[in-house]
Amino acid sequence: MKPEKRRVVRRLFVALGGLLLVIQLVPYGWTHANPAVVVEPPWDSAETRALARRACFDCHSNETEWPIYARVAPVSWLVYHDVSKGRAELNFSEWQRPQKEAREAPETLREYEMPPLPYRLMHGHARLTPEERERLAQGLAKTLAGRP
Repeated sequence: MKPEKRRVVRRLFVALGGLLLVIQLVPYGWTHANPAVVVEPPWDSAETRALARRACFDCHSNETEWPIYARVAPVSWLVYHDVSKGRAELNFSEWQRPQKEAREAPETLREYEMPPLPYRLMHGHARLTPEERERLAQGLAKTLAGRP
């Protein structure tokens, strides 16, 4: 590689590194503090809760386990956005409030829409066998049956 090309590439990497350092100062979703658990649903069984905890709670409860990479921008922005959106649609820790997606939860599980593939790839514990997925879908359907 020619010296001037090397110089340009080196400057580009230094600029990119500087940009990555500067964006760490953007306080979007900075604290990663979990709100208190207010009310959980009346689970139909301990197994349903355990499966939901394993596959759903990181995004759909106030008991998120924030991985270390959730503290490094720009990945932290994506993780915080996904958790905020998940909690807004269905939150197993704030069952006293309306849950936008509660009725659809069993079907989204059966259709492999939840947990999303990128999440399953990064979190092996969330990979459910087809049998576990069906038991969780049935358990959620029973748990949610009484919900208005």
